[in-house]
Amino acid sequence: MGHARNPVMAVETTATILKKLVELDGAGVTELSKHLDVTKGTVHNHLTTLEENKLVVREDGEFRLGLRFFEYGEHVKSQHKIYEVGVSEVDKLAEETGELGNILVEEHGLGTYLYRSEGENALSLDTDIGSRVYLHQTGLGKAILAHLPDERVEEIIQEHGLEPSTEQTITTREALLEELSDIRDRGYAIDMEERAEGIRCVAAPVITNDGVVRGAVSVAGPASRMRGEYLETTVSDLVERAANVISINLSYK
Repeated sequence: MGHARNPVMAVETTATILKKLVELDGAGVTELSKHLDVTKGTVHNHLTTLEENKLVVREDGEFRLGLRFFEYGEHVKSQHKIYEVGVSEVDKLAEETGELGNILVEEHGLGTYLYRSEGENALSLDTDIGSRVYLHQTGLGKAILAHLPDERVEEIIQEHGLEPSTEQTITTREALLEELSDIRDRGYAIDMEERAEGIRCVAAPVITNDGVVRGAVSVAGPASRMRGEYLETTVSDLVERAANVISINLSYK
C-alpha cells in the first residue's frame, strides 16, 4: 500500500474525526476533543466545515454522519461490477440453503462486505454491508488471498498481521500459505469458526478470464448445520456454481 510523502494533516484530522463519529455513534465537540486529544477549536472547525458540506448533521449538540455518505456508498457499490452481476446469484444461494449469502471484495488489504442476502434461516451477524474484516480470518478473505499474487499476499501479511479472532484463526504465515495452497487445489475455502465462534462458511473466488480475482461469494451459517457432507459437498457445490456463473458473466460484462 502506498503512503503519502507529505500527508495533509487537515485531511488526516478530518478522517480521524469521521472514524470516531462512527465508533461513538455520534458525539459532541468536547467528547471528540477528549477522545482524539485535539483542541475543541480544531474539532469545531472541522465539524462545521463538514456540516456546511452536508457530510455531517447536528442534533441536540451532537454530530453524526449525514445521508450524503449513503449517496457516496451507493456510488461506490455501483463501481464494483461484481455487485451488479452477483446479486441475483447470491440471492439464489440464500434461497437454496436458507442461510446467509455474501459478496466480499478486497481493498487496502482488507475485506469489505458488498452485499448480503438472508435466507429463511439466516443468522443475524455483526458484519453488515460495508463492514471490513481481516482477510485471513474469513473463508471469503482466504478465497481471495489464495488467488492474489504471492507478493501481494506478503504485503497484506506485513501490513495487517495475522491477529486471531477466535482460537481457530490462522495466526502464522506458514499455516496461512499452506491453507491458501489447499484452497487453490480444492477450489473453495472453508471458515471453521475462525472469525466468530459457532459460525462456519464456504466461500469461492470470483475470477475473470484475465486471471484476476474480483472478490468472493459465500454461504455462512451455524456450525450445527454447516458440517459434514452438507458443508463440504452440498453447500460447496452451490457456492462454486454461483462463483463460476458470476465469473463468466463478469468476464463479458
